[in-house]
Amino acid sequence: MLSKWGWKLLQLSRKLWVRISLFTVLAFFTPGLGVLFSDLIPDSLGVAIGSDAAEKILTILATSMLTVTTFSLSVMVAAFNAASTGVSPRATRLLMADSTTQNALATFVGSFLYSIVGIVLLSADVYGESGRVVLFIITIAVILLIVVTILIWIEHLSSLGRVGETANRVEDEAYKAVRRCEEHPWLDANQLKTLDDIPSGATAVCTEQIGYIQHIDVKALQEWAVRHDAEIYIASLPGAFVLKERPLMWLKGNHVQPDQPLLNAFSLGDYRNFDQDPRFGLIVLAEIASKALSPAINDPGTAIEIIGRGIRVLSNWPPENYQQDVKFDRVWAPEVQLDELFNDFFTAIARDGAAHIEIQIRLQKAFLALATYGPEFRHCARKHAAAALARAELAISYQADIALLKRLNKQLDD
Repeated sequence: MLSKWGWKLLQLSRKLWVRISLFTVLAFFTPGLGVLFSDLIPDSLGVAIGSDAAEKILTILATSMLTVTTFSLSVMVAAFNAASTGVSPRATRLLMADSTTQNALATFVGSFLYSIVGIVLLSADVYGESGRVVLFIITIAVILLIVVTILIWIEHLSSLGRVGETANRVEDEAYKAVRRCEEHPWLDANQLKTLDDIPSGATAVCTEQIGYIQHIDVKALQEWAVRHDAEIYIASLPGAFVLKERPLMWLKGNHVQPDQPLLNAFSLGDYRNFDQDPRFGLIVLAEIASKALSPAINDPGTAIEIIGRGIRVLSNWPPENYQQDVKFDRVWAPEVQLDELFNDFFTAIARDGAAHIEIQIRLQKAFLALATYGPEFRHCARKHAAAALARAELAISYQADIALLKRLNKQLDD
């Protein structure tokens, strides 16, 4: 599990401006290599290449890279808008963190700055004949980098912002979050089965901030509890929307009082985050399916595809009675319930696809498939299969379709 600062660094690394800034700094100092390594190049090679060869190429780069960067930015914004309107606004954040897009823009901006700095140094007559050769070689390497980046960028543009590609990214994030739950059950703390198991003498700890829990630094909670000889019972998991009166956690100990370092272990923000929140990924997948089923789009095929993605994610949920060594013995944490994941994913699709027989058939088959993963899965599948059938009975008037759904539903009882 990442610490709070490790998680913040991870979030920072996903920002577009960070990568562009790193490339910009690198581009600013790269032309200076021509001065540092000029002694390695014989003057005769400088005469053979020509003193103005690098300057002409840098002038072309400075002009073209500015145009390419502007075009790429417009394409990126258009893709973000398409994903926001056609897929889900929540999925747009994944596109904004796309490494291929960030690398392309950073390369184009960095190449532009490199050419400008190179032209300035050439105009200032900083380089000798040997230094110009080094600059020429570096410029050729930059051109090769640009060509490779443009080829990758062109291939990437063919799928950027498309429904299928964006759904892939959401599914991947949901899958990673589910895998983290398996690798770090109860956030590596003790299992808190229900909030009723919190000792009666524990003190509630609330926050003045209102927002979504994005990350919990359980290691920091453990260290605080060891220092104060206390026990900490987490009451709200990542993804929960906390108010001033909703406890983040409960403390048990002799005369222990919460302080700011304790509250700092909880990172709150305006939006939910995929990292520690497996429910959020399934919610976004359900949003994609619901939008596809809206009258304006009317695309049941996409909704059927999303149901398949949801099955893949849910099938990786840890089995019942899953156990793992406790790393933080002074902290207790609840677990995400499988029924909550079913609610997050299937309820919206069953509601918006109630009148679509193809959606209802796929839902019943999905419940049949998931019911084979264990008693808890079977219980949730039966519950949601019955709810989906009830919605279909209210929305579909053709009785032959209802009879088909009932036959599928009955297989869950066999």
